[in-house]
Amino acid sequence: MSEATWFYFPYPGQFGMPRVTLGGFVGMVAGVIGGVIESIGDYYACAKLAGAPPPPKYILNRGILMEGVGCFLSGLCGPGIGVTSYSENIGAIALTKVGSRMVILCSAILMLVIGVLGKVGVFFASMPEPIIGGMYLVMFGVIAAVGISNLQFVDLTSSRNIFIIGISLFTGLVVPMWAEEALKDPETAKSLQTGNEEFDQLVAVVLTGGMIVGAAIACFLDNTIPGTDKERGMTNYKDANKACSDKPLLKKIYYEPGIELLAQRFPMLRKLPFVNN
Repeated sequence: MSEATWFYFPYPGQFGMPRVTLGGFVGMVAGVIGGVIESIGDYYACAKLAGAPPPPKYILNRGILMEGVGCFLSGLCGPGIGVTSYSENIGAIALTKVGSRMVILCSAILMLVIGVLGKVGVFFASMPEPIIGGMYLVMFGVIAAVGISNLQFVDLTSSRNIFIIGISLFTGLVVPMWAEEALKDPETAKSLQTGNEEFDQLVAVVLTGGMIVGAAIACFLDNTIPGTDKERGMTNYKDANKACSDKPLLKKIYYEPGIELLAQRFPMLRKLPFVNN
């Protein structure tokens, strides 16, 4: 902590000029796809915990867009840290019962200040791991429970659905563990290589991402194994999401003054996927 500076301001190019390689690009694209899948789930979980109606498509697109802008700015300044939604924050909403955007805004300002004050940032980074582990134990448990609660719409007495849920959960947990161990072993890792470095990086990112593997298996099985809409939960889900048709309520909760002001002055912006039309 004594070696940390009091003030530190990040700026573009502090680690040299940006370099773009095909392998790095392909690997980052795979990581971004996994981040998008996680973020969509986080948006729905956040709305559910905050008592808000499910976010419409343009809200999901707007969130993904802002995450992309944040990742671009992060890479421009050098750290290369992905700016995306964090499930830990969703768990914090469940624990504190606070979902106010004003609180989130104040927290963001506080984190910016901590990031500039080097010694303060090091102090929080030196927090003992048992304390962090205790918080994660509760938060990730709540997040997992919220995700599982979405299965209330499907018919859990159907052997088809039980098979899909079991296989997707099992592969999502086991395949990343196997991939990490296989990539550590030089002989096994060599047998998995195809000779194309970019493709090998893509495969490694996909296989080590539990959410990508589980979601891909579940999506594939759900769309290939025959089943009725009621059995798949589509009917109940549409009925539960009728709140999305309440435009005044959506405008009250998901209103963004800056974008709406631009859309009123330039109606053609309504055609963009992240603007309410």
